[in-house]
Amino acid sequence: MTGRRRIRSTFLPTRTRPVRATALSAGALAVCASLAAGCGVIPGATGGSGDDSITVMTWAPEETNATNKPGMPAFAKAYARWINSRGGINSRKLKVLTCNDHNDSVAAAKCATYAVKENVVAVVGSYSQYGDSYLPELEGAGIPFIGGYGVTNSEFTSPLSYPVNGGQPALLAGLGKELAGSCGPVALIRPDSIAGDELPPMLDSGLKAGGHADAVDQRAADDTTEYSAPSQRALGAATGNPAKKGCVIPALGDRTDTFMDSFRRAREDYPTVRTAATLDSVDQTVINESGGQSGPYEGSYITGWYPPASDARWDGMKKVIQQQAFGDNRIDAADAGVQTTWIAYTVFKAVVDSLGGGEVTSQTVRKALDDGLKVDTGGLTPTLHWGSEGRLAGIGFSRLVNADVTLQVVRQGQLVAAQEGFVDMTKTLESADVN
Repeated sequence: MTGRRRIRSTFLPTRTRPVRATALSAGALAVCASLAAGCGVIPGATGGSGDDSITVMTWAPEETNATNKPGMPAFAKAYARWINSRGGINSRKLKVLTCNDHNDSVAAAKCATYAVKENVVAVVGSYSQYGDSYLPELEGAGIPFIGGYGVTNSEFTSPLSYPVNGGQPALLAGLGKELAGSCGPVALIRPDSIAGDELPPMLDSGLKAGGHADAVDQRAADDTTEYSAPSQRALGAATGNPAKKGCVIPALGDRTDTFMDSFRRAREDYPTVRTAATLDSVDQTVINESGGQSGPYEGSYITGWYPPASDARWDGMKKVIQQQAFGDNRIDAADAGVQTTWIAYTVFKAVVDSLGGGEVTSQTVRKALDDGLKVDTGGLTPTLHWGSEGRLAGIGFSRLVNADVTLQVVRQGQLVAAQEGFVDMTKTLESADVN
């Protein structure tokens, strides 16, 4: 998938990091003044006001040693070209500014400062691990954050956040519930970090719902080049019950495929185990690169937020890519980041359409969403609306309105739907022990 993978874990409210004061210094105002600073704009877009166009921003990390999501801003630009070729939104041209957050809290705050400086009406379809750095800046300016990747606790708690999926909590809960009936011991390999600390309760909530014991929690660095020792520990834990085949779940973001390289070599010395994952870490490209039908993912269950990329409900997004981004290898229709950006812009267009000929500002966009506007995403998600506090406020996710997941499986090297439709993980997550 051309170097643009994958998610980091969701931070829960019990361990929110403080905002770095230096990130919001006066020097940040100059960031992204040029493309050399890591930010860009579609041709002809200058940001700010002064014409009848609508200016938004999309940001994501690019060219880093950890998670990279270049497909998200690249698709946002393609979407703007496509919608503008059709006359814009309500006859208004869409301008898309972009920014590289570099997987760094200070850079993330600078992207938010840039958005404020350019007077954008919304930040749409973006990825960043540092919600506690960028969201306070957006909140201070009243700028809504629509369709983030669901990668920080702030996205599920900020009153100005409008998430379109259930993030890593929903994916892990869904995976745990599915594996509970068929797995012996379950080993979770996750980052040795504050973010990683919050993964086990989500997986365990699903396992518990299926009557299974908690997973064995295995920590590992997510920035190393090999995982022989973590692989051996995971295999030792998963093969602890010879009467029932165990399961290994890597949740290391970009480093999941690196882990699997070591895991394939180590597993030859252990009894057979199954593997499972979440779609933000393992997709069709990863499956192909790891050997397809003969690789370690054959038979694996994989949870996602959306239907498989082969589903006809993605035809609208694929049309945009075909017409405006054909040949841009940063954009992959099977990438969950690109898919999330498409859904986020679908929400934003619905908001602008609802305003008719009225003024489009950050305030009017927020008001439309807060008043309970219902957005149909063509079956890619349930109907989305954020007019009231969500059912998961009790575990700190007051803004999480879509906890649906899809269940997919690798058959003959291909990722296909394991069952039709979505599974709502709201009730399962309500029982998660996050304290």
